[in-house]
Amino acid sequence: MPVSNHKLIIYQLLPRLFGNKNTTNKLYGSVEENGTGKLNDITDKALVEIKTMGFTHVWYTGVIEHATMTDHSAHGIKPDDPDVVKGRAGSPYAIKDYYDIATDLATDVEFRISEFKELVGRTHQNGLKVIIDFVPNHVARTYASDVKPDGVRDFGEDDDNTMNFSPDNDFYYIPGQPFVVPGGYNPGGDEFTSPLKDGKFNEFPAKATGNDVFNAAPSINDWFETVKLNYGVYYLDGKKSYFDHIPPLWHKMLHILSYWADMGVDGFRCDMIEMVPVEFWAWLIPQLKNKFSGLIFIGEAYDKNQYYNYIHNGGFDYLYDKVGLYDAIRRLTCNEPGASTWEINGVWNNHCRGIDQHMLRFMENHDEQRIASHHFAGDAALAIPGMIVSATLATGPVMIYNGQEVGEPAEGASGFSGDDGRTTIFDYWGVPAHQQWMNNGSFDGAQLTPAQDNLRNFYNKLLNIVKDNEALSSGAFYELMIANEHQPGFDTMLYIYLRYTAQQKVVVIANFNRAERSMDIKIPVDLLTQFGLSGAGDYADLLNGAFFHTDNITSGIPITVNACSGLLLKL
Repeated sequence: MPVSNHKLIIYQLLPRLFGNKNTTNKLYGSVEENGTGKLNDITDKALVEIKTMGFTHVWYTGVIEHATMTDHSAHGIKPDDPDVVKGRAGSPYAIKDYYDIATDLATDVEFRISEFKELVGRTHQNGLKVIIDFVPNHVARTYASDVKPDGVRDFGEDDDNTMNFSPDNDFYYIPGQPFVVPGGYNPGGDEFTSPLKDGKFNEFPAKATGNDVFNAAPSINDWFETVKLNYGVYYLDGKKSYFDHIPPLWHKMLHILSYWADMGVDGFRCDMIEMVPVEFWAWLIPQLKNKFSGLIFIGEAYDKNQYYNYIHNGGFDYLYDKVGLYDAIRRLTCNEPGASTWEINGVWNNHCRGIDQHMLRFMENHDEQRIASHHFAGDAALAIPGMIVSATLATGPVMIYNGQEVGEPAEGASGFSGDDGRTTIFDYWGVPAHQQWMNNGSFDGAQLTPAQDNLRNFYNKLLNIVKDNEALSSGAFYELMIANEHQPGFDTMLYIYLRYTAQQKVVVIANFNRAERSMDIKIPVDLLTQFGLSGAGDYADLLNGAFFHTDNITSGIPITVNACSGLLLKL
């Protein structure tokens, strides 16, 4: 698959959290108590600040209507049964209507789709592109579209529910058995009351659950709030595929993505792509790309043995590199026993060999723990070397999660989301560190502490350097670990490499040690000859402006790099 000539720098935000100025943060709080952000809170000023920080794309997470415990019946929207909803706000990954916008995000509910279109336009006017979620594997148990276009058939509307499987069904069924809500679930906490909160949900026959549970009684640890979608694979017969004709669901998904792309959406972050057959992606993506020039597809993937398959056969532009670089960087950031920067070599030299430019790198997202939480590093500044590597290792995208750049620690339980180091996606909540930067909608950082301000300045500088420096955005990679492993001062908590084009060359040194390190950085003679470098020279660090002098570059460049820091040394 071809990739963009420009490095994607993605800012992930949940509008429900991003614009919320309410600081109450009551456990299991309602929308009235804890508040919610709106699409209209993502103002021109906010987008200017995001663009100024170096970002090229914004991933608006959770904008499509999903099941919620909040009663919107006054707006003609059927309430969801709380017994099959996770959290007062509900999971953004339990889609209730694929053609609608989440009611909570609208300033004027009647015009919620128009407000989204205006956000897309506002984002584009500020020089940014728009990514939204596509959740192909499952939908909410209460799925029913009330704004679908004329002629669209709803999921399951034409199913034969007497059969546990048919390639022409949209769902999988457990004939003759009712769905059973998992025991022990207390939706919304003790204070939440609703006539629908009775431990029951009327679904007969029961449908299979989203995480491949093919019985009527999923456990409380399953994705019990969701229903598995049927792409023509019979899971109870060894995952046998029935693709002799295109299953109806495939056409429905093509229509849904065309609907959003027609609104100006520039890309889709596709949820749990390995739970959907690669043949579907190979059918879907080329059609959409032919119709919508420049449309990008990012896949959430965890089986590194399937990366090549989903890129070259499935047609994805980019995949998560979680089971790879993220895991290696996390071990180094946490100073775990046995952690070594040679693991980074293992990432690009093994499962990412030949596809490194397709890998999206990150240190936080909505599924992962906050760096500043005590579950991860406990200090956001400890992520600096890891972010340098994540942003500069290759030409593939780098992603930052809203609040990461100001050190949000995600302290305490919020409701359905416990005290686990993650910012909740299930509950109405404010993000305290982000709210300090947001400053009641001024988006000027006036409430940030000096430490938070310094951290945000680091991200600002790093991302803009990566965006503007062609060696880092589009250049080739040369590993310098082997050339330096016998140098005095070298250890395996340092990672050293070169990114270069004909015009620009940058040596990257990341120091994961909790103390400063000094050494002479050696560059192989054949590279120095190729670059026409010899003799004495002064070389600037792009991150902080320091200069490092050598009397003879053939002998190396003497450098000192601070603890948990790094250098971007321009040759």
